[in-house]
Order: sequence, then C-alpha cells, then structure tokens
Amino acid sequence: MRRAFTFAAILLLTACNQAVPKTDAIFLVRHAEKTTEKTDPGLTEAGKARAVALADRLEDEGITHIHSSDYIRTRDTAAPLAARLGLDVEIYNAGDLPDIAEKLKATPGRHLVVGHSNTTPQLTELLGGDGGTPIVEATEYDRLYVVTMETGEPVKSYLTRFGAKSIF
Repeated sequence: MRRAFTFAAILLLTACNQAVPKTDAIFLVRHAEKTTEKTDPGLTEAGKARAVALADRLEDEGITHIHSSDYIRTRDTAAPLAARLGLDVEIYNAGDLPDIAEKLKATPGRHLVVGHSNTTPQLTELLGGDGGTPIVEATEYDRLYVVTMETGEPVKSYLTRFGAKSIF
C-alpha cells in the first residue's frame, strides 16, 4: 500500500512539473540604439546593452522563433536572445509587412520580431493589435509590444517597456 502511494505521489509531482504550454504570442520591438553611420548602422554601446536587456526580458518567455529585418542593427538586437536560446534568426522583408504578418499568424509558437520605428507599430496592427502612438524615431528604443492569439479568442495586445528608459 505504501509503495503504491509513493508511486502515485511521484507521478503526481512529475505531472505538476511538466511545462504548461504558453499561449501563442508575438513580441515585437524596434532595433536598439544605432550608430550614426549613414549606411546600415550597427548598435551603439547603449544599443548593445539594450539587446542584452531584451534577451534578459524574453529568455524565459518560451520564444520558439526569432525574426529580423536584414539590417545590422536589427540582426544585432536579436542576436543575444538567439544565442541564449540556440535559435536561428529568420530574415524577413521589412518592405512586405502583410507577408510576415500572415507567416506569423500561420506559424504556432512564440515569436520575437525585431523591426524599425516605422514598421513595428504597423506590423502590430496587421496582427490585430494596437500599434499605439508613433514611435519617437530619434530617441525611443524601449517599446515591447506583445500580441497574443488563442484559437477562438480575440487577439489581445499590450505595450510594455524593457531595458533602460528611453528619453522621449
């Protein structure tokens, strides 16, 4: 009897430790602070720190896919999280937001999308979320949009912040 009870308790504890599947979600950010180079700028030291802060923020969110436009600043913003999670960064065409929106909607999982001040709010809206006010292009790098999708439920979105506070 005692052995059966012990076995049942172990099974119950094992079941409780199984990861509960998370709702499909898309996390959207603008690239981190960029240098002043005219052609395809990279990240400043503050931008590199923000990219690490993004990885710190999203590391335990169950991200399964990482997407970036094909620019140094966006790829470098995505890189710390991709390295931590062992994921490849999938490049998307920032000039064709309806295409990436459809791909994101059709691919289950939890995605990070790194874009730009003029694409991130638009993509959020294409996914059914609230893009909010325009991003202040010169100074605002800390927005994190979260769009959640559950089958049979309306799309939900919210805006939060990450890393050092942007000055805007």
